[in-house]
Amino acid sequence: MAASDPPDSDSLGAAPGKTLTPAARRALDEAAERRANAKPLELPPEDGGQAGPEPTRYGDWEKNGVASDF
Repeated sequence: MAASDPPDSDSLGAAPGKTLTPAARRALDEAAERRANAKPLELPPEDGGQAGPEPTRYGDWEKNGVASDF
């Protein structure tokens, strides 16, 4: 298989060298459909919050270049 070839549909989402069972394939297809149909959250802007990307996106809080885990 060349680098530009798409992966085999039976092995899509499976560990290398493994094939998915029909039940696992159905579960992955159902999950992909749910993600595709999910509506984005419409949250109001935070008053007085951090500017920029969500500071907890990696499981820690970053303020002025200093990260602290919680």
